[in-house]
Amino acid sequence: MSGTLRIDHVTTSGTFELDGGAWDVDNNIWLVGDDDEVIIIDAAHVAAPIIDSVDGRHVRAVICTHGHNDHVTVAPELSRRLDAPILLHPGDDPLWRMTHPEEPYRALEDEQRIAIAGTDLEVIRTPGHSPGSICLYLPEARTLFSGDTLFSGGPGATGRSFSDFPTIIRSLRERILTLPGETRVHTGHGEATTVGGEAPHLEEWIARGH
Repeated sequence: MSGTLRIDHVTTSGTFELDGGAWDVDNNIWLVGDDDEVIIIDAAHVAAPIIDSVDGRHVRAVICTHGHNDHVTVAPELSRRLDAPILLHPGDDPLWRMTHPEEPYRALEDEQRIAIAGTDLEVIRTPGHSPGSICLYLPEARTLFSGDTLFSGGPGATGRSFSDFPTIIRSLRERILTLPGETRVHTGHGEATTVGGEAPHLEEWIARGH
């Protein structure tokens, strides 16, 4: 029998690099599981604090919400050290290869369910910030792990290569802002929010264009 579902949080710091630029960023890493097993969501910058938070539990998977370097930095290292597969949507293969040209991963699919701690994480494909961006929905905990698709205050950035603003708006309108308003949103950077707190602002985001 699975134990009590728990969500652990790790923050790491490093750089996001794309299109010849580099930016200092703090990333959120989320661990979903119980006292025996866990799934790691995103693999940013350094492995040690993530492994410390795993705390000896069996790691079922390392899931990357998208392929930007700051979300996949140590995915291969975690995979090797924790004997866990890496899961990524293949739409982000070009971005993945920028950081890990030879490293394998397993392909995620829209609406795929990933069992953990007696429940399921549901994959929601949300292209826009990148072609293969996904969110992970945990209905039992009324929680969404949004990667860089949705933040407190609006959608993820779409001003760089492989991104598109109308596409992220469509993803948010059709796939995310339709979730229950009380759904807590754990983001890839910064503070948490809720679906209900963000949904009323969709037209404002469209008007401002980002």
